[in-house]
Amino acid sequence: MASNRPFRVLGLQQIAVGGLDKARLRKFWVDTLGLRHVSSYTSESENVDEDICEAGSGPLKIEVDLMQPLDPDQRPKVHEPALNHVGLWIDDLAAAVEWLEGQGVRFTPGGIRSGAAGHDVCFIHPKGNTDAPIGGEGVLVELVQAPDDVREAFAVLAAAV
Repeated sequence: MASNRPFRVLGLQQIAVGGLDKARLRKFWVDTLGLRHVSSYTSESENVDEDICEAGSGPLKIEVDLMQPLDPDQRPKVHEPALNHVGLWIDDLAAAVEWLEGQGVRFTPGGIRSGAAGHDVCFIHPKGNTDAPIGGEGVLVELVQAPDDVREAFAVLAAAV
């Protein structure tokens, strides 16, 4: 693809892990590995009961979402696959979406919206289709608008290298 992208992927913002029993997920990720639980989120339209956890600190911390379906028989099935999605910090989400759509990238329904952690987000569909042939090749990819402190932290890191 062309190098004239009007946005940059700054780094990993999150991973989301799904399972049928959120208590078991918390036992591993929080109790065993020591991640911090910071909040919870429930959405019937997204079929999710989610614990938002963090690894690391400051603007470069990584969010680990532990997700259990409200109804395991309904879609989306947040527990299949177990590694549900990856989230990427984006410096200019609106520009990214516009440009990526122009390149034939398929997005999930819903457009840019406020995500569970309060950042603007949108999702690249795991599979392309006839109208938009580029998808995440089996991976749901969440694009997350990076707030000022995250953009500044990545700029400092980039300048130090």
